[in-house]
Amino acid sequence: MKPSMLLRSFAILLLAPALAACQSEAEGVGLKELGEKTHFHGIGFDPNNPERLYLATHHGLHIIGDDGLARQISQETHDFMGFAPHPGDPELFFASGHPQRGGNLGFIVSSDGGKTWEQRAPGAGGPVDFHQLTVSKADPQVLYGAYHGRLQVSRDGGHDWEIQGPAPEGLIGLTASSRNSDHLYAATQTGLLMSPDGGKRWRQAHPERRPTSVVTATAGGDLYAFMPGLGLLRTTEETHDWQVLSDDWGEDYLLHLAIDPNNGERLVGVDQRSRVLMSENGGRDWKAL
Repeated sequence: MKPSMLLRSFAILLLAPALAACQSEAEGVGLKELGEKTHFHGIGFDPNNPERLYLATHHGLHIIGDDGLARQISQETHDFMGFAPHPGDPELFFASGHPQRGGNLGFIVSSDGGKTWEQRAPGAGGPVDFHQLTVSKADPQVLYGAYHGRLQVSRDGGHDWEIQGPAPEGLIGLTASSRNSDHLYAATQTGLLMSPDGGKRWRQAHPERRPTSVVTATAGGDLYAFMPGLGLLRTTEETHDWQVLSDDWGEDYLLHLAIDPNNGERLVGVDQRSRVLMSENGGRDWKAL
């Protein structure tokens, strides 16, 4: 065999695993298979195509196509602990977490739909690792993140951060109001809380003092929460008159929830078993994707 042919054969052998991985990624991965390999940290609808979903994971950002398969968006395999799409720009994403090599990411931004990322700021006392991150729909320049038991706020799109005070004890999830950028909701191990002043003071937002696994505010002013033992709940920010949407969850509970910005009847969630679930009737009935 000629040396050139030998080198070509050797190169093909070296590239074969990478080519196979690229082919597998292009073909997509089933959600059950993906859930067995990694953790899911956030989910959201693609405003340009509501049939597609964004899925933030322990190993990168994926997009779920209308075929139900997940494909990694970029070469970045960060652990996206905090993930928040911009409410008005479908190409702009905010995130935090850990890089694959270790350490903390700080506050990072993607302006091309998740393909590339860069650090916008280390955060106060950072680089931070926001496990909870939310952007205000009332004013997208306002963002909140929790790190090391402290609540931080940025009022200039994430360039500068300051500490507001201690985060609620047992914090699980955060969502900013769509009505007022100073209003903030927190899902905690002891109940659902609301802050009227950007996280400086907190009060009960639901009479039941029980663990709350997720809270989400919509652009239209609706507020959703999940309480194990009660189920999925909904109210409006004006009334806080809660109603139960579905209570037949058994031992399961939601950890992440998103509402289609173009159709309030379509909800998508991730439960503690890393199942991606969909509701087409406002949260009353659910099925696994």
